[in-house]
Amino acid sequence: MKFLKITLPFLIMGMLAGCTKDFEEINTNGNVPIDVNPDLLLSGVIRSAMNQQVFEAWGIGNIVVQYHAKIQFVNEDRYLWNEQNGIWNNVYGNYRNLQNIFNKVGGDNTNAYNAVALILKSWMFAQATEAYGDIPYSEAGKAKSDGIYTPKYDTQESIYNGILADLKTANEILAVSTTSIAGDILYGGGPSAIMKWRKLANSLRLRYLLRISAKKDVKAEMQAIVGDPANNPIFTGNADNAAMKYLALAPNQWPLYDSRVGSIDEFRVSKTLDDRLTSLNDPRLNVFGRPSLASVAAGTPAIEGIPNGLGDVDALNYNGGPQGVSRVGYTFACLVCNDPGQAPPVPDAPQALLMTYAELQFLLAEAREKELITTGTAETYYLNGINANFEYWRGVVPAQYNINLTMPADYLTQSGVAYTGTPQEKLAKIALQKWVALYFNGLEGWFEWRRTRLPEVIPGPANLNDNKVPVRYIYPQAEQSLNATNRNEAVARQGEDTQNTATWVNK
Repeated sequence: MKFLKITLPFLIMGMLAGCTKDFEEINTNGNVPIDVNPDLLLSGVIRSAMNQQVFEAWGIGNIVVQYHAKIQFVNEDRYLWNEQNGIWNNVYGNYRNLQNIFNKVGGDNTNAYNAVALILKSWMFAQATEAYGDIPYSEAGKAKSDGIYTPKYDTQESIYNGILADLKTANEILAVSTTSIAGDILYGGGPSAIMKWRKLANSLRLRYLLRISAKKDVKAEMQAIVGDPANNPIFTGNADNAAMKYLALAPNQWPLYDSRVGSIDEFRVSKTLDDRLTSLNDPRLNVFGRPSLASVAAGTPAIEGIPNGLGDVDALNYNGGPQGVSRVGYTFACLVCNDPGQAPPVPDAPQALLMTYAELQFLLAEAREKELITTGTAETYYLNGINANFEYWRGVVPAQYNINLTMPADYLTQSGVAYTGTPQEKLAKIALQKWVALYFNGLEGWFEWRRTRLPEVIPGPANLNDNKVPVRYIYPQAEQSLNATNRNEAVARQGEDTQNTATWVNK
């Protein structure tokens, strides 16, 4: 017993010493990287954020501004939204990897990765603040670095100030950078991508300046950009579009391509989209929808939209049922969403959109019409936008779909399109064409409608929101338990946490 009493402590000490030897080496997982190059982080952030654009457009964006309507499970179309956390989770999740890029390149103001990360950060947080209003911004993502686990909610005004400052800085960095960007699945990387990212930074500056133009005087800043293209280059054609191209093979196909046909077919062409484009004899309608199966069977193929905001029974039985309502365009369909006799859709035809040349031209047309800028003419910008959007879809829609996207000879001169009328009528025409051009671009159509209230969105007859079109997402409920004090402070400042509370930019 004495022997055991003496040797046991030494035995335990020996075992502990053996356990701690090379402890760090033994307990380091060699399959988990602790240091990742910016190019690998960049491609992941771009892919994730752009795919979210597609999902956000599909689930809410295309519904709320009435590109699409629903025939089943119609809550979204009746404004029974509840939580919509996709953007919130995506932005704050991806921001961790953007911070890793910032940490990797440090304060190097000649490194293009620094600038590209600033551009993506600005765009992502613009999406989040537009959707929710006041959000964590200046203290976001500082848990690891600064021990801030409950970040404050910044005001939307201060967030926009930060976004615009970062985009300006990004342009200035890229102006002197010689970095060859890799991992750039948006613009292809290499030296030639530097100019495209500069153009995106400045084009986004114009988007967000116009977005806040009802709250602040933005004339000088907008004119400084458009009046100095050498130092502030902007999009000059569709080749500059921030549009992510997909691949033919999984897992990098169109994100909706592997969806169930039943899930896809809940969404149909909105009668609003159908009526507006039909009245203009606009062939782009054939991109956005397909002739109803009933009309094809009758030998008179026609796109037949359904009104938004119907109740479950009325929606499912509208115009004789699903056979009498047009499906979403073949270009955006899933693998098994082909009509009888059609081959499966092309898996890499559609693109995820961040911003396009057409959108830029329409915002410049509005800015010039309102005398926010003095460069160019509103009509020229307006016509450029229409032509660019037609050209864009001609380049996207596969030739084998046999969709004629030739602009009718009288399209630009008809009364509903020609740039004539009072200033308000001209602004309405700009807004209508911009609405068409923002099809399937995340929530941008909704953001623009909230700003201008053009073109009109009329709640459906069975809406569940007191005949009001929602103007924001409610905060994630998890914030009430994880960051309650700061969330409650934001609600007290901004207004009740409902989908009908306008945020600063729209008040």
